[in-house]
Formats: sequence, C-alpha cells, structure tokens
Amino acid sequence: MSLYDKFGRQITDLRISVTDRCNFRCVYCRSADPENYREHDQILSWVELERLGRIFVGLGIRKVRITGGEPLVRDGVEQFLRYLHGIGVEDLSMTTNGRLLAERCESLMAAGLHRINISLDSLDPIKFEKITRTRSYDTVMRGIDAAQATRFAPIKVNAVLVRGFNEDEVVAFAAFARERGLIMRFIEFMPLEEDRVWSPEIVVTLDEIVRRMADFMPLREIEHARSETARRYVFGDGVGEIGIIAPVSHPFCGQCSRIRVTSDGKIRTCLFSVREHDLAGLMARGANDDEIAEFIQRAVDQKEARHHIGEPGFVPASRTMVHIGG
Repeated sequence: MSLYDKFGRQITDLRISVTDRCNFRCVYCRSADPENYREHDQILSWVELERLGRIFVGLGIRKVRITGGEPLVRDGVEQFLRYLHGIGVEDLSMTTNGRLLAERCESLMAAGLHRINISLDSLDPIKFEKITRTRSYDTVMRGIDAAQATRFAPIKVNAVLVRGFNEDEVVAFAAFARERGLIMRFIEFMPLEEDRVWSPEIVVTLDEIVRRMADFMPLREIEHARSETARRYVFGDGVGEIGIIAPVSHPFCGQCSRIRVTSDGKIRTCLFSVREHDLAGLMARGANDDEIAEFIQRAVDQKEARHHIGEPGFVPASRTMVHIGG
C-alpha cells in the first residue's frame, strides 16, 4: 500500500519526534525558559510509537527520521530504533545536537541506525554558547569526532544560518567539513522559533551562501533526488560536499514526500501547518489499526500544496520547531 496526497505526491518519509525536551536553548528554535515542555504522560509512550511505526510502514513509509527536542534525552531511544529496524524501515536516521552522542554511538549503531545528522551552529565556542545558550561546544565536537570514526561517516553537520549570529562562518564551515571529510549542510532560518525574532532580513539565503562560498572555492551543483530537501554541491576540485536547505528562498514543496508525528501524537502534513490531526486522541478512544490507517490516509489527503512564507497574510505555524520536531 502507498500513501499519496491529492496533488499526486507519494509520501514515503516520516519524521517522528520522540520528545519536546532539549538540553539546548537555541535562539532559532526555543525560548530560554527551561520549563516549556510537556510532561512524559502527555506524550506518546514507546508502545504507542511502535504501534504507529508499524502502521506507517504498512502504508508505504520507507524512511524514518527520529527527532526532538533532543531525542537522546529520552530513555529508550535505542530500543525504539531496534524495533523500527526490525519491521523493515529502509532508511533510519536521527537528528541530534551531539551533546550526548560520544557515549551513545555504539549503541545507536547496534540498534540499527543508518545515518545521523549533527547540529553545529558555530565553530567559535563563545558564539556557540550565545546561539545554544549552553557551554557544550567541546562535548559536541567530541560527539562529531566519535560519529565520524564509525560507519556513520561521512556524517552530515547542520548549521542554521542567522544573520548577526553566524553568517560570517560560511567559509569556515566549508573548510572544517573538507578537513574532516564531513558533509556540511546549511539551513535557512525559518519562522518557527519561540522568541519570534524571525524576519526576512535575517535569513541567509541559498544564493548568498553560494556567493560567499565562491570567495573560497567555486561550487558545482550535483544531482539530487526530487524529494530531497537539500540542493547538493561539490567544490571545484571535487573534494567535499555541501548541501543547502532553502525552504524560504527556494521552496521545494512541489516534491515534498514528508509528514511528521509530534511527540504528543499529532500528524503534521507540513512543517508550517496551521492545523493538526489528532492521532493520540484517536488511539485513546480505542481505534483499531485499520481505523488508524484510514485516519492517516485522510490526513495525507489534506496535505498542503505549499507553505506561504513571504506571501501577504502569511500565518505562522501552529507550533514552534521544538514542539513539532526538527
């Protein structure tokens, strides 16, 4: 069985947020208030997540990314990964801030994780502290080194570029990735943060990144899958790869193959959805697997054609990033 929306897009990718808790307070994501998360009895249990994982795979989901919050702050992640691997998820990945990664790499690999993305928003420890509102730079770097020394290599390192914070580090990030054999991914800043500081003026766009990179070494665009979020490039000398995820300046909605499940059990058919579909409530009312599968299919049929960032009357998403899942 396969999932298609009303625009003919096949839905093959699922992002599951397993917690909205995080050990960082990044300025582009969440408030500095440490208490704005849901209690554990307000989010899906591992048993419920396993059930949903099985139903989604039965509906044709082939790729699953585990997100948060920070997924590694919730006990039981490895067991959940092992379950998803066991039911045949073809591409099992995770996004993490890296703070707890060094000591978890081996257990994550053993659980069946295929790929890992690590967030790193500055190569300057002082600036890193300002962005993340933590003193974790050295710990994250150890996590990156640990992951790169495993079969996860080459890992992808993600940097959200925010004007006034780190846009001057584009070339430094490229050199860092080339030296270490990483894939560097730059992400445009989106209007999803809790402090609501976003404006178009502080978005560092794909075109600007490419121009800045040309001062270091010209880039050559390479082929990428139609549903892939990143535009991919290699350097002129063929050494190193970068990706640029540009939902603000170069939207890729027409090829979107993704849906999301939040930690409290809501389907979001778009990162910028203004409405959600309550899976948790359906499960609490005793729905069987067939009823849940039908509910998922109806939700997918309501998937938005595109987001409306930059258009007149744009309405922000109904939740901020940390409560949606990265």
